[in-house]
Amino acid sequence: MSQFKSDFLNILFSRGFIHQISDPEALDAAAKAGTISGYIGFDATAASLHAGSLVQIMMLRWMQKTGHRPIALMGGGTTKIGDPSFKDESRKLLTVEQIASNLAGIRQVFTKFLTFGDGPTDARMVNNADWLDHLNYIDFLRDYGVHFTINRMLSFDSVKLRLDREQPLTFLEFNYMILQAYDFLELSRRESCVLQMGGSDQWGNIVNGIELGRRCDQKQLFALTSPLLTTSSGAKMGKTMSGAVWLNADLLSPYDYWQYWRNSEDADIGRFLKLYTEMPLREIDRLAALGGSEINEAKKVLATEATAMLHGREAAEQAGETSRRTFEEGQSAEGLPTIELDLVSGVGLLQACVAAGFATSNSEARRSVQGGAIRVNDMQITDERYRLDNHIKGNRDSIKLSMGKKKHVLVRPKLWQQ
Repeated sequence: MSQFKSDFLNILFSRGFIHQISDPEALDAAAKAGTISGYIGFDATAASLHAGSLVQIMMLRWMQKTGHRPIALMGGGTTKIGDPSFKDESRKLLTVEQIASNLAGIRQVFTKFLTFGDGPTDARMVNNADWLDHLNYIDFLRDYGVHFTINRMLSFDSVKLRLDREQPLTFLEFNYMILQAYDFLELSRRESCVLQMGGSDQWGNIVNGIELGRRCDQKQLFALTSPLLTTSSGAKMGKTMSGAVWLNADLLSPYDYWQYWRNSEDADIGRFLKLYTEMPLREIDRLAALGGSEINEAKKVLATEATAMLHGREAAEQAGETSRRTFEEGQSAEGLPTIELDLVSGVGLLQACVAAGFATSNSEARRSVQGGAIRVNDMQITDERYRLDNHIKGNRDSIKLSMGKKKHVLVRPKLWQQ
């Protein structure tokens, strides 16, 4: 039973989003009394966000759905430094051009989850480069540096962990927590924002912002963090053996995204349905209680609902149908991820496996072939010298390449493209 009175916190609590809140009673009262604004920051370290960011995105979505205004803060400025929180080493510094390109990529996903506009509960997207890029260093230190002590900054777990492991923490990275705190102050002033949300690893950084708002403007600001999620077996969310589970369709197809959720562990189904879908809790409890082979039906529901949130209902249902035809009927179904290879010039099986993402090198692909994991048009191939251009004489418009039972791609020869 939730102890909260506001719809916003009540929903977040009941669905498992809440780890810590700085002042639960005051935040609950503010959210109950009227519309509040809250933000989450997203640094542009890659061309797309991955599934590990979905909890934060869903928190913004629930904020809007319960009558409040979410703010997606793009880290065009802070990405130039890199968040050192709980990292063993410094992030690779990106160029201004790389950051701009990454920002263009990650912006795409937010329109799938949030409604943007000028209304009181319409989402806003802002970029902290708008204020960080124009700071005068000396004036910034005089105005805000006096509110931070080295003693306190060294006490945060994110810093202590790096130092305990005897890994260097550069002065550049040390500045990150000050700039994140300043972001909160700026958004409080510019957007009347009173809440910053994030993963539990951000608690210290967010508390810095609360303290800065109190010292500089005598404002009460709030922190809300979500638990850092792993699968039941301890795997990091948003990562698989073959790489990141990207949210942009040009980096990961809706079919592969559907398969990621379909392959969830049994013990995670209820938790994932609460976090990554908007299904009613009573129906989620029913699905999570299924046992034996019936749990696979719950996994399909999770896959379809999660995919529909990101890629739309039509794409989600098409991915589910493609999976059914592929696995239950054994067909070489249209809708599988597709790659194009020049079969006229000749393509070996190992090269094709690497191109399909089944392996990162020819030697890794060779082990899969020799182990009997690779099939071409559902025929097991154990000859590492096998060539896909052997099929060019056939009457097919594509070749189905498979690794194991769950990974499939269609190989289309460039010669046959119109």
